[in-house]
Amino acid sequence: MTAPVFVVDELPGARSAFVLDGPEGRHAVSVKRLHAGEEVVLTDGAGRWARGEVVATEGRDRLVVSLGEVTEEAAESPRITVVQALPKGDRGELAVETMTETGVDAIVPWAASRCITQWKGERGLKALAKWRATAREAGKQSRRVRFPEVAEASTTKQVAALVARADFAAVLHEDRAYPSAPLATAELPSAGEIVLIVGPEGGVSPEELALFEEAGAKAHRLGRSVLRTSTAGTAATALLLGRTGRWS
Repeated sequence: MTAPVFVVDELPGARSAFVLDGPEGRHAVSVKRLHAGEEVVLTDGAGRWARGEVVATEGRDRLVVSLGEVTEEAAESPRITVVQALPKGDRGELAVETMTETGVDAIVPWAASRCITQWKGERGLKALAKWRATAREAGKQSRRVRFPEVAEASTTKQVAALVARADFAAVLHEDRAYPSAPLATAELPSAGEIVLIVGPEGGVSPEELALFEEAGAKAHRLGRSVLRTSTAGTAATALLLGRTGRWS
């Protein structure tokens, strides 16, 4: 079993004794029940990390760690961003959780025209905070040291601008009446930015599809079955991680 990961605001620049406290320290001491001699990994979630050994525990929420050398994990390439239409209920957090565990690099919430859920005002801020907290916890659980960025909710025009800057962009589209190529055989870049667009349960509208195509995206399908919006991004990310060599 690999060492558990804990998140800190900042890592020291050299080997040192480090005290993990607050919610992370409480989780390490009171929930994980770590003790002297066990190994941990501390990270800022942005690529900087260090391996350490537990020296002692203090109370219920302080873990004293002998920290090793701090290193930085390079960003993955090609970078994979999933534009995720807002699902109903807690399916948004489910999508974020599984995409994070799989290895996505960035997630962009998208207020598509056919989304039943809309992020507005205080409700939108709370929903975004939940997505970001889910990415953080899933990143820790899957032993990542570089967590996916979760952007603020984007409009269709903002997504089109993102597509225009990408090296490869695909709209996952399942309409049998509309021609789409299999994602499994698409020509992919060896570096740069890949953008996958996942529509809502009601599908991507013709107007949205036309705008994305104008920006440079093409319609692609995963297979014969239709996946829910909360699972399509994970399946597509896994496919591309295998095809690009990131899963090797």
